[in-house]
Amino acid sequence: MPATGLSGLAFNDKTEGPSAMTKLKHLALSTALAAGVGLMAGLGAAPAFAEGKIVISNWDGYMPADLPEKFKEATGIDVEVALHGTNEEIMGKVVAGKGKGYDVLFVSSPFAEALNKLDLTAEIDASQIPNMANLYPEANELAYDPGNTFSVPYAWGTTGLCYRSDMVEGTPDSWNDLLQPADDLKGKITMLATDRWLMAAGLLAKGYSVNETDPAKIEEVKQLLIDAKKNLLAYDDTTFYSKLVSGEAALVHAWDGWCNYGIAENGDIKYVIPKEGTDLWVDTMVIPAASENKEAAHKFINYILGADTGKWVVENIMYKVPNKVAMDAIDPGMKDGYPNIAISPADLLKEEQLRDLGAAQKDYTKAVSEITASQ
Repeated sequence: MPATGLSGLAFNDKTEGPSAMTKLKHLALSTALAAGVGLMAGLGAAPAFAEGKIVISNWDGYMPADLPEKFKEATGIDVEVALHGTNEEIMGKVVAGKGKGYDVLFVSSPFAEALNKLDLTAEIDASQIPNMANLYPEANELAYDPGNTFSVPYAWGTTGLCYRSDMVEGTPDSWNDLLQPADDLKGKITMLATDRWLMAAGLLAKGYSVNETDPAKIEEVKQLLIDAKKNLLAYDDTTFYSKLVSGEAALVHAWDGWCNYGIAENGDIKYVIPKEGTDLWVDTMVIPAASENKEAAHKFINYILGADTGKWVVENIMYKVPNKVAMDAIDPGMKDGYPNIAISPADLLKEEQLRDLGAAQKDYTKAVSEITASQ
């Protein structure tokens, strides 16, 4: 999700690996069409169809390295893994090529929703994915795709405040603690600069939807965030938890899994969802309508929904998964050490799900450009 330039990195541990990979995954969300048009030029074509294997595209480090080998052992089907650094990158390729050459795509939910609006997704046949039964009931109630008709959830989580409890007086429990901080926190705060998450902090502080499209409200939030900039140490989508560990920052705007990387290094680091609420982000798997291997693609998704892959995600990336069997299989101590992993699916669904903004995405992008460039 928040920046380019890191694709191809190899990740080997729970600190460097998940944080860099997750940074890629959380890039700014935009409409599929806008992303596609902007990225078509200069992109290589999608991988060519090869009989007897499926081609998937995923973020680097977002599934076990030996998964393709194990899947072939279990099914006899070869897997070619194509990596994408950002949602926008894969969307550009898919829109340009109408999805040809790919069989399974890992994309964030607004992108899955946008792909579906463009008729580029195949219908999910649940009868071919018996392991759908491993999902929590709540995972079938996601607003962007009720019943998982064109997508299957892979991981989910929240965005909130990550802070040093030994450096912050009391518990910061409002987005305004970030935007209008106490004097002793000024200059010790970082915020995410990615469009959807920077805007969400201001939108939620104002009591608005994280999917707000009213230009007047977007302008109001832009001004709030420009005013907040003077109190920041930095906008930081990549090293904010390290700043927290070192003590350079005391309070940071963070995705829950990233806060866990800090908690792993310093027990005084805590995570809280502000009282105004937050977003629920979901990463999904979709089958392109143009896939020539839909049966094999369904088998791949079914394999992913076994307990082992989801358990690996939680234990290595420190994200929650919508797979109940996988969550039940993790070391119980993880939920004690990283309390946000224990957030229930019912509580997750109380938060507002990120949706495709359509044409309003350009308003977010413009607002964030003006916020970050302001003096």
